[in-house]
Amino acid sequence: MSPALELRALTKNFGPAEIIRGVDLSVDNGERHAIIGPNGAGKSTLFNLISGLHRPTSGDVHLNGNRISGKRAFEINRMGLSRSFQVSSIFHNMTVRENVRCALLHKSGQGHAFWRSVATLQDVKEKTAEVLHQVGLIDKANTPAALLPYADQRTLEIAITIAGGADVVLLDEPTAGMSHSETERAVALIKQATEGKTLVIVEHDMSVVFGIADRISVLVYGEIIASGRPEDIRGDPKVRE
Repeated sequence: MSPALELRALTKNFGPAEIIRGVDLSVDNGERHAIIGPNGAGKSTLFNLISGLHRPTSGDVHLNGNRISGKRAFEINRMGLSRSFQVSSIFHNMTVRENVRCALLHKSGQGHAFWRSVATLQDVKEKTAEVLHQVGLIDKANTPAALLPYADQRTLEIAITIAGGADVVLLDEPTAGMSHSETERAVALIKQATEGKTLVIVEHDMSVVFGIADRISVLVYGEIIASGRPEDIRGDPKVRE
């Protein structure tokens, strides 16, 4: 069986600056894989290459055995990969329910039709409620997203990310800016919401990383210097340095 996600000799240059320098990475189906490293290591750039926001300078990205490097972000999403962003990316003027419903419309095969209200699409309505129950936001379904507390906005973004049913999920610092109790709730939610899926997470909070990841890769100056089980990474002298 092909890996869920595979990067082969991936590079990205911005002018003369080498940001990603020959990254090889393989993530198995159902694996929870964390990518850690200092600020400026290239973690978000790596996510942008995987999800199609940036085109690689060289190298390839494969999703479930299919080459996706060079494809546009929406094409990659339709092939089964979804991601969240380091900064909350939600529709602030829409309600919580409307945000999740937008993520579900493409999955259900619904295009734009001015004579039909989305409120009449029973399957989308039911799935929206199911996702909101799953992430604990059902009681805030009619709240404008802009009025949600910060932690709930991050939760909503996770809901949007998983709503489309992608089997490979990328989360970019999902607990950034959260308190300790909010982080604990977010970790429990991430574990529940990605059950049976492949998860790749960028995270600075080491308690989150070691609480979620099956494997960890360490990215420094655009190169992976170590990759392995959490206990191996914890004791790796290069990582400690």
